[in-house]
Amino acid sequence: MSQTPIAIIPEPVSLMKKAGSFTLPENVIIQALKGADLKQSIDFLSNRITVATGKFVSTLNNATHPTIKLILNSQVDPQLGTEGYKLNVNPTQIVITANKPAGIFYGAQSLIQLFPAEIESKELVNNVKWKLPCVDVVDYPKLGWRGLMFDVARHFFTKEEVKHFIDDMVRYKFNLLHLHLADDEGWRIEIKGLPKLTEVGAWSVKKTGTFGDFVPPSADEPRTYGGFYTQEDIKELVQYAQERFVNILPEIDVPGHSLAVIASYPELSCTPEAVNYKVRSGEKIMDWSRGAPPIALVDNTLCPANEKVYSFLDTVITQIAQLFPFEYIHMGGDEASHNFWEKNEQVKQLMLREGLKTIPQVQAYFEKRVEQIVVAKGKKFMGWDEILDGGISPTAAVMSWRGMKYGIQAANDKHNVVMSPTEFAYLDYMQADVSTEPKVYASLRLNKVYQFNPVPAGVNAQYIIGGQANLWTEQVYNFRQVEYMVWPRAFAISESIWSPIEKKNWTNFVDRTEQHFKRLDLAEVKYSPAIYDPIITVKRSADKQLLIELTPEVDNLEIYYSFDNSIPDRFYPKYTSALQVPKDASLLKIITYRGKQPIGRLISVSVADLQKRSR
Repeated sequence: MSQTPIAIIPEPVSLMKKAGSFTLPENVIIQALKGADLKQSIDFLSNRITVATGKFVSTLNNATHPTIKLILNSQVDPQLGTEGYKLNVNPTQIVITANKPAGIFYGAQSLIQLFPAEIESKELVNNVKWKLPCVDVVDYPKLGWRGLMFDVARHFFTKEEVKHFIDDMVRYKFNLLHLHLADDEGWRIEIKGLPKLTEVGAWSVKKTGTFGDFVPPSADEPRTYGGFYTQEDIKELVQYAQERFVNILPEIDVPGHSLAVIASYPELSCTPEAVNYKVRSGEKIMDWSRGAPPIALVDNTLCPANEKVYSFLDTVITQIAQLFPFEYIHMGGDEASHNFWEKNEQVKQLMLREGLKTIPQVQAYFEKRVEQIVVAKGKKFMGWDEILDGGISPTAAVMSWRGMKYGIQAANDKHNVVMSPTEFAYLDYMQADVSTEPKVYASLRLNKVYQFNPVPAGVNAQYIIGGQANLWTEQVYNFRQVEYMVWPRAFAISESIWSPIEKKNWTNFVDRTEQHFKRLDLAEVKYSPAIYDPIITVKRSADKQLLIELTPEVDNLEIYYSFDNSIPDRFYPKYTSALQVPKDASLLKIITYRGKQPIGRLISVSVADLQKRSR
């Protein structure tokens, strides 16, 4: 049996393959010092090994011949920092050393990735030789903030699902979970003294289909769809995350995206009609036809000229600061529409009183006041990059989403920056042809994600504290679809924020990704097979004929097609150059093969759709 190729994601700083292999014995002894905060790493290794291999695992502080040794350095190894590790696999023993427990934990994740893929199984696997290649690994992260944002506001995801999300992200060495806890569609966290936030603000009408296109709910439709986390739930999630070396960044998005708040407490709006507002159930509330900022059809903003808003936020931020030990609180600030402010008397008075000339300055006034509240609770303030627009306080941190340029500008102005630009890191975007995906306004294929460099040339690198990917969930209704949207694109993100840039190699990354597909299958985690789907490009020839180009994203694929409504296989015409559509054909079907095996999904696209794409 040949050894499976080594496939660690994210790629380690250094990996030396040595002669020989290690075979797992019948009795596995893990040696670790008691009370050294290594419980999570021991439990993780014990559980994986026991379930899949059926071998007996015990832990001792000092065994004569331990199988796996977990060692915290008595003298700090400066190269490794707080999250780095060394992993040595020899024919007789495995040793992980680190300065801190987090390093041991990441070493354990890499170790499991050296086992045969079957180690991921949820049940006992027979007839596997549990052999590992002998290696010396030295590894540590490029960036300290390695995040995934999970939007639990658009659709509510349970506490168990959030734990599942954390379990999946730590396998790939992510250490920050950004929870988007409030939006137009729901307020997701209990705040004592403000009961309506969860009695009213956490519930909408259940709709199925394409979010954003729903007809407005009628008054008699039940508002029973949603949910929220109690403060006890949040404490449990924070502890669960901390045990796995993950910080949780809470986000309350204000002053825009606040319809759930206003439906609960209409007095926080500038607009009298707000008394009739309801939490959004996916009906249209914004007009984006003229670009950003959008024209609001209902006023989903908190009123910057109303003192009640600041005392409301003081109550909320006080409790958020007590519940989340992480140093930052994210207060949103994105996509606040200004059309209701522009004609509001209170806002005009505020502008006169404060000497504000423009509406972006009104928002900047609001942001600075919110930051003062955050800082007063002993926390640091972070917002989306719109907070730069009207001027920003020197201490505010910026999450750059509208491309890299705002992050570069903010870092060069000495603001802490987390890079999460749409063009590389928005996991709600479609990852394959629109015919296979819930329709979203943009696409982001794996190979583009892999080009993400959070520390671009010409930036003051010391202010780039990290990078992350964002999963907005308007079109994501269930947890299986969450997984499908995140993996494998988050592999590419993890490598962009952990691994040295000179280690990046697309072909090698694809090979490792395919090895990890087997692991995700065994772990029962859903993922997108979009890399096997060709990119469909529609053009017109000089005489206006439709031309269809099919480009594979990865090597060694062959594409077969039909226009006659039958289902193509490898005995059908093979794609070699741009296709012309036969005059009366109405449907193009495509499938990809590797050798004799079908590997891609069967894709069907109507010719009418292709005609539209070429306009």
